[in-house]
Amino acid sequence: MMFIIKERNLDMEYIVFDLEFNQGFNRKHRKTFSDDLCPFEIIQIGAVKMNSNFQIIETFDTFVKPCIYTSMIHPYVAKITGIKLSDLSNAPKFKEAFAEFCKFISNNDPVLCVWGKSDIKEVYRNCAYHNIDCSEITKSCIDIQYYASKHINNSTSQQIGLENAIKHLGLDDSVSYHNALNDAYYTAKVFANIPNSKISPELYVYTGIKEEDVYGLDPYNEESFLDTCQNFSDILKRDLSKDEKNILSLAQYIKYDIDDIEIKKRCKSKKNRKKKLKKKR
Repeated sequence: MMFIIKERNLDMEYIVFDLEFNQGFNRKHRKTFSDDLCPFEIIQIGAVKMNSNFQIIETFDTFVKPCIYTSMIHPYVAKITGIKLSDLSNAPKFKEAFAEFCKFISNNDPVLCVWGKSDIKEVYRNCAYHNIDCSEITKSCIDIQYYASKHINNSTSQQIGLENAIKHLGLDDSVSYHNALNDAYYTAKVFANIPNSKISPELYVYTGIKEEDVYGLDPYNEESFLDTCQNFSDILKRDLSKDEKNILSLAQYIKYDIDDIEIKKRCKSKKNRKKKLKKKR
């Protein structure tokens, strides 16, 4: 995934959303398990729509019927959210729920707003799992947690939690946390109560790259890769994140049209290098 700065339009509408997830749980061994393609299955989508004056004008809330982890709600998830399996039994499946969420997203230059980057990543990952084309969804995004942390902690490396941000800003917290709609509402309230005149949406690019992928930080041409990273770093006036470097690494494979055979060779070579390093240690 990657974030690229985009100019702000004062007529835009903000879609502030939050998700609740479920994971697999083995009762006998009391252990969490996950499907590698979709470790976090969305079971609730909550959102509020704000106009350019940061006023809430509409809300969206739906449970989602699970199809991956269907036997139970993970004990931790059940404890913090209060969601029961019976709450989801008559809910729409993800494809239907996501289609309704897409209808809710405005056509008026919408911007997706999230508390941290994980929720938007999981939307794309759940869509990929269900073979849903989400190319029409806006890529404009704002990470409210980033700006709230910068305002409250005077630091972006020390991320503040949503509940602490609400308390620090002296905002009403009469509704419970860890409910998708409620957390979306709280995120919207934080957004409206921090300096936002200089906040600009960014373009979110989801790649699906995993840490173990052959592309990840394993460039086809090391020298060219480092030059490209430096060029982007100079333009953005900051160091690139690991995800951004992953994308530039992947771009090299696409640029040089590397075939599957070569990729498998590089993957095997990478694994061998890791084994040798472990032996040395």
